[in-house]
Amino acid sequence: MRYIVLSRLTDEGAKTLKEKPQRIKEVNQELEKMGVKVIEQYAVFGEFDFVNIIEASDNTVVMKAMIELASRGTIRTVTLPAIPVDELIKKMK
Repeated sequence: MRYIVLSRLTDEGAKTLKEKPQRIKEVNQELEKMGVKVIEQYAVFGEFDFVNIIEASDNTVVMKAMIELASRGTIRTVTLPAIPVDELIKKMK
């Protein structure tokens, strides 16, 4: 299953990123160990700092990973399940 994760850095997260930009890639590796694969990742302007497209076997795996990230106090996320349009059309027939 794929998900869109919108994330916003906390003040502590911004400080960490400024001091250690490679931390982004380290977190991606940590997510892999939790069963979450980062497919694409973008830094963005506006309400959120990053948009990530991730893949995991189910909602529980993603929820556990997002709780782990939030517990660190460096990031807040909004996670949205992503359903491919072709799949949606098939289910609607």
